[in-house]
Amino acid sequence: MLLKKEILEKIIETALATGGDFAEVFTEETVSGSIQTVGGLVEKANSRKIFGIGIRIAHKLQSVYGFTNSNNPEDLLKLASDLSKSFSDELKTKALPLGEIEVGQKHKVLVSPLVFKQTEKVELLKKAYKAAKEYDEVIQQVMVNLTEWVQTILIANSEGRYVTEERTRIRLGINAIAGKDGMMQTGYEAPGTGKGYEYFLEDVNIEDIARNAARMAKTMLFADECPSGVMPVVIDNEFGGVIFHEACGHSLEATSVAKNASVFCGKLHQQVASPIVTAIDDGTIENGWGSANFDDEGYPQQRRVLIENGILKSYMVDKLNSRRMDHQPTGSSRRESYRYSPTSRMSNTFIDNGTSTFDEIIAATEYGLYAAKMGGGSVNPGSGDFNFAVSEGYIIRNGKIAEPVRGASLVGNGAEILWKIDMIANNLDRARGMCGSASGSIPADVGQPTLRVSSITVGGKKGAK
Repeated sequence: MLLKKEILEKIIETALATGGDFAEVFTEETVSGSIQTVGGLVEKANSRKIFGIGIRIAHKLQSVYGFTNSNNPEDLLKLASDLSKSFSDELKTKALPLGEIEVGQKHKVLVSPLVFKQTEKVELLKKAYKAAKEYDEVIQQVMVNLTEWVQTILIANSEGRYVTEERTRIRLGINAIAGKDGMMQTGYEAPGTGKGYEYFLEDVNIEDIARNAARMAKTMLFADECPSGVMPVVIDNEFGGVIFHEACGHSLEATSVAKNASVFCGKLHQQVASPIVTAIDDGTIENGWGSANFDDEGYPQQRRVLIENGILKSYMVDKLNSRRMDHQPTGSSRRESYRYSPTSRMSNTFIDNGTSTFDEIIAATEYGLYAAKMGGGSVNPGSGDFNFAVSEGYIIRNGKIAEPVRGASLVGNGAEILWKIDMIANNLDRARGMCGSASGSIPADVGQPTLRVSSITVGGKKGAK
């Protein structure tokens, strides 16, 4: 049950009573569910409802945060009063009155998870299982997992912001396992959306996606080990963008920059990448996985050009970190739930289209690695050093995609890699992921066109060429 305006204004007034200069109330109601099938049979099915309220108070560069599951006005006023005792300043800030509530109108949902029948959801999972399992006899097991949530938020603050919106997310994870002679390999696909179930009924073909997961598993099962060495690497579109997200994107968030813990500190308006690189974080993409009407401080989401033609144009900055930086807020504040204080985070982050084509990039590469599908990895946000696995890889030989290879990894530094991107295709696409950081786990898109890095260290069990 979301709070009435009068209660919100009293909470904010109480929060500012001892000298805080900013106060915010975040209210959340979330209905979520998940279904997991193994071998085509439902193994788990869960649903839950979450309600909570978070209160944040700031004074200059300091802030405090508390949350509760109670919507009792007395409990909320006590929480605000307790938090306010963290500050003591004779100069009092008066809150602006809350006006008419602003309701988010973008990102329409046609078939809500709240009305789509459980039996119909199970049928989608079974369809994915059947398509993957029947792809080839080497596919020994298929696991399919469906997650969904509908989050209704309300935000009010001492600057008069008063907004609400409903956010819907649905994602299907398909994991196909291929095995033969004691060897096993996996293929994974996980389409997701900020739409409703119309996405799976009309926009994508679940069976094709499932078969692709199975194809990947089978291909890697019969692949040779990847050779190691320094070589050109062509990274495909969609989830290939995870490298920029992890190795560069986090270093452009105020969470790192404001603490001087980023390789990009002090480089605004400087050349930080190859002139062909333009990188964008766009929280306004219609029904995007990481999109919303408002950020989690209640300010409109934006399209943020981070790097343009190789020049650093903007960081991603939340309101409170903007106090530590000479930079305007960019509507980049996000959080997993009411249990987390918000901070600057990515939404839908991608490298923009270039002028080459996929075929031109492959043809221009005499020898190297084609990373068709990226996997997980590790990154040091302070230095940008990374190590990423390649889920599906191929050797490029004489300008053509040749034999598949498994076990490849890419080792490098995000800031350095930006300079080594020498070709970018015109086939931009994005893929879904979950991003974990200081304010919890949030849905975030990664993306890019196919691009080539002129030289990068490739790890593999086979000796160098």
